[in-house]
Amino acid sequence: MDGPAGTTDLDLRLVRYFTVVAEHRHFGRAATALHITQPSLSRQVRRLEQVLGARLLDRTPSGTRLTEAGEAFLPRARALLRAAAQAAAVARAAAEPHRITIGYATGVYVTPAVRELRRGFPDADVRTAHMHWQEAREALLEHRVDAFVARLPFPVEGLRVTVLYDEPRVLVVPVGHRLAGKESVTLDDIADEPLPRVGDPVRDAFWRIDPRPDGRPAPDGPYVDDFEDKFELVASGRTLAITAGVPGLQIRPDLTTVPLHGVKPSQVVLATRAGDDGRLLAAFRTSAEALLTGPGEDR
Repeated sequence: MDGPAGTTDLDLRLVRYFTVVAEHRHFGRAATALHITQPSLSRQVRRLEQVLGARLLDRTPSGTRLTEAGEAFLPRARALLRAAAQAAAVARAAAEPHRITIGYATGVYVTPAVRELRRGFPDADVRTAHMHWQEAREALLEHRVDAFVARLPFPVEGLRVTVLYDEPRVLVVPVGHRLAGKESVTLDDIADEPLPRVGDPVRDAFWRIDPRPDGRPAPDGPYVDDFEDKFELVASGRTLAITAGVPGLQIRPDLTTVPLHGVKPSQVVLATRAGDDGRLLAAFRTSAEALLTGPGEDR
């Protein structure tokens, strides 16, 4: 819709949908991340293209690619979303000076630090939000959360990152697997075992340890887009997996974990926007460093 000066009024929700599809390069995975149906997402993106008068995305046999117009629009779309989020955050901060939202990813816990923050600031509005690790940086820069606790690696440009604790990496195997029950395993023990892949190349390399120390590539396993999908594939015998956690922990009745020696641990971190250091955020950082100390913590 055109305004009085001939400018285009953009629905920020549609702009965000486009950026998520552009990030995933796949309508199905983007729809899952947005918690909407794929047909609905396709319709919303078409609405945005109609408003702009330009096709932004092309479907291909392997997924989705940006058109030339899409490549030009994407960085401006992200900047637009950040500017809108920052404007909203400034308004909220003026109206609600005692509010903080703490994001956290699957498999990490923030309860002790959140409980301590609420105890110290009983009049504050302290909220929590479970999110996918891929959302960490954008959620912070768009002011959807003020702090995010997750496992590295994820993009950290423009963020302040505080390491909270290390977690050993362990091998997840079916309970009847040849390696189940061993005191520990090394990469040599799984040299020919396929490991599930993820879309993010940095995270994929970290969790599959690809390449291996001797330069060989890690064997390719099936692609996964969800944490639980990985465990289902392991239980079905199609792959093994590397995760972080307590060695020997039985994740589910048909799976167990074995210590993986000779690899660097995973790091759980607190990420915040660089330069942000309000009273609530500073207090949460102090509580997180003191209380979020690993699998043995009080949850």
